[in-house]
Amino acid sequence: MSKEHTDVNLLRKGIKYLAIALPLLFLSPYLITIAFLNKQTMMLYVFFIIGLIAGIGAVYLLFKGINTIMKSIF
Repeated sequence: MSKEHTDVNLLRKGIKYLAIALPLLFLSPYLITIAFLNKQTMMLYVFFIIGLIAGIGAVYLLFKGINTIMKSIF
């Protein structure tokens, strides 16, 4: 009976995805808040769009990281 082991390289790759997603999780609400506190209309759109992209990127990287970690374990 062979025992399957965790793929360490794939696990590291998943942890890297989660490590990149962590700052984006804090950055995106901060940028969106700055956008709504800013009174200049042009800067409002710039900060809001960057915050929205950071939020979408964080969710994508979280999903990809967790999915990669699950593939490495099972």
